[in-house]
Amino acid sequence: MIQKKPVMSKTKSSESVKVVVRCRPLNRKEESNGPAGGIVQMDLRLGQVILRNPRASASEPQKTFTFDAVYDANSKQRDLYDESVRPLIDSVLAGFNGTIFAYGQTGTGKTYTMQGAWLDPEKRGVIPNAFDHIFTHISRSQSDKQYLVRASYLEIYLEEVRDLLDPNHGNARALELRENPESGVYVRDLTSCVCKSIKEIEEVMNVGNQARAVGATDMNEHSSRSHALFLITVECSQPGPDGRKHIRVGRLNLVDLAGSERQAKTGVQGERLKEAAKINLSLSALGNVISALADGRSSHVPYRDSKLTRLLQDSLGGNAKTVMVATLGPAPQHYDETLTTLRYANRAKNIQNQPRVNEDPKDALLREFQLEIARLRAQLNHRKWRSKQKKEQVDGEGWEGDGDEETEGEEEEVEKEAEEYVKLQEQRLEREKQDIREDQFMLAEEKQRLLGEKERMMGDLRKEQEATEQLTAKYKAMESKLLVGGKNIIDLTNEQQKMLEMKRHEIAEQTRREREIQQQMLVQDDETVELRETFTSLQQEVEAKTKKLKKLYAKLQCIKAEIQDVNDEHVRSRQELEQTQNELTRELKFKYLIIENFIPPEEKNKIMNRLTFDPEEDQWKFQPLVPAESKSSQMKKRPSSAVGYKRPISQYARVAIAMGAHSRYRAENIMFLELDMTPPNTATLDCSIKSERTQIPSLDNTPTKDRGVCKSRSWCQTPKSITSSSSNVSLAACHTATPMTAQ
Repeated sequence: MIQKKPVMSKTKSSESVKVVVRCRPLNRKEESNGPAGGIVQMDLRLGQVILRNPRASASEPQKTFTFDAVYDANSKQRDLYDESVRPLIDSVLAGFNGTIFAYGQTGTGKTYTMQGAWLDPEKRGVIPNAFDHIFTHISRSQSDKQYLVRASYLEIYLEEVRDLLDPNHGNARALELRENPESGVYVRDLTSCVCKSIKEIEEVMNVGNQARAVGATDMNEHSSRSHALFLITVECSQPGPDGRKHIRVGRLNLVDLAGSERQAKTGVQGERLKEAAKINLSLSALGNVISALADGRSSHVPYRDSKLTRLLQDSLGGNAKTVMVATLGPAPQHYDETLTTLRYANRAKNIQNQPRVNEDPKDALLREFQLEIARLRAQLNHRKWRSKQKKEQVDGEGWEGDGDEETEGEEEEVEKEAEEYVKLQEQRLEREKQDIREDQFMLAEEKQRLLGEKERMMGDLRKEQEATEQLTAKYKAMESKLLVGGKNIIDLTNEQQKMLEMKRHEIAEQTRREREIQQQMLVQDDETVELRETFTSLQQEVEAKTKKLKKLYAKLQCIKAEIQDVNDEHVRSRQELEQTQNELTRELKFKYLIIENFIPPEEKNKIMNRLTFDPEEDQWKFQPLVPAESKSSQMKKRPSSAVGYKRPISQYARVAIAMGAHSRYRAENIMFLELDMTPPNTATLDCSIKSERTQIPSLDNTPTKDRGVCKSRSWCQTPKSITSSSSNVSLAACHTATPMTAQ
């Protein structure tokens, strides 16, 4: 039981999906439409987004949403990465699974947030900054650690998983999804490239971007027509206390989702319309998964409704740490899409994940015991220190530490001795001053002179102590700039960089805590004000109650408006789904029309017989024409030829041979024929006259004996007539027992 307790406590730990919101600035087209301005306001201190309805009246309250962090139009790429993404990358390097995905309407800056401008250091997105972070951490790690970094790149286009690193990407077949109980959902036969530097992994990214599906719409000139997933696997090998190598694996999923589209605004047609329909279906499935996980009461989460949700299964409610970046558009004409994005992001905050380190369970147990031993050692040292302190107070003797505290450096000992010397001198001077004041036989002038001299000596002592402290501080500052023996400039720089990153992380964590405390204080202030209200008259109480009633009535109206907005959104979503269903139904009828009119029924039946449903892939597939022996037993392998025969012989044929009445394949197996030694009877056929040759069909009316046709007993005897293709002569079967040949 002692061994299982730390593991159970670790698996039960959970954390919420971190949701941040980013709003892009107005573009030129939106600014030229009118002076209405943006509909999105952000409170960076409280992490709130305030949305204004451009079609509502001025008295209608605005909608407010609270998130982990918000970034307005003036935010920088580096600020978003350092505050919201950097802790996740550190967790991946520690062996956790991590996912970052951008969600929002088309044209709101998802691709810019994830990738940005690669050549501009100030505008580099999450993905290139993550590359720098990973390889910088590896270069600054200890020499006993070994790393292996692998990268893969795929896209989901028209609900088909495609490998963007495949050289034959255009003609490559769609990849299949598989599920492993240990590692989760993975893509079968996905290309994986080993990367040793930032340059190599950036080259992998560029190759995949060139193969990705991109198109132009009315809302975005470079609109992504597929969901892209860049997968990074970081394996770390490190020697443990037992001297053996221990491996942990961290996986990072960088997801750039395609934006939700409405045909009326994007103006897409033809192939772009089919792409938009598939994109909206997958995003709708993602929204259903988020709603089911946020609800907490749903027993079924529809992960299998889409390839996207299956790949994000671990990221949403599974073994991963997840950051969701919701991107918004501030234009008034995009109010409905912005409100939908905020609602989905607000629901995603309630999703609980169970992240854990990907390592051998034995290594996890060993780490738990190491942490427990370290905690017990710290408690033991603390109790020992307290007992020594009590003994020092009782005995009045100095305390001599043991263990690590006995072996302190000489510089620290000198500093302590100097401080003790100064304290002793100050105490001695104070005693001498007290003795001078209490001496009744000393003159007043002599007392003043001696007291002034002692004061001057104490002042000199304090000045000397301050000078010593300044000199010590200056010495340490100078020493920190020099290289100490046994250290090189690279190690020192790495240590300083680590300290800088730790301070940056502490500042970001402190900012997050301040934001949470302010949000809690804002909620508690309203409750505190209501509890502390006191009234001196009934009129004052009536005014306060009326004010409170108006506030509650405004909240009621806001909730009613929210319900109406949800109903309207449901109607719009249903109409869009019905339109998509009509498009798919029309396409299906067109395919059926082609099948019924241009494909033969026998070919159709062959294809239908080969169809089989794959429950794992949730789709229909074709069985192979010649399946492998291990997969199917319907089609047996053809047996090898019997010894001594030209082809395999069935059981019936073998019985017939044993009975002596075998009559199959007599034309080829002539060894089974008995020789007929009787002399043949002959008849003459005169073919010398040309006219007779041209009138050969008239021979059908002449008797058989006048034609002189050869007849023989063989395996092909038949009562039917046999037509010769060379002469068009019809030969009748002969019923005589003796064979005849032509002379």
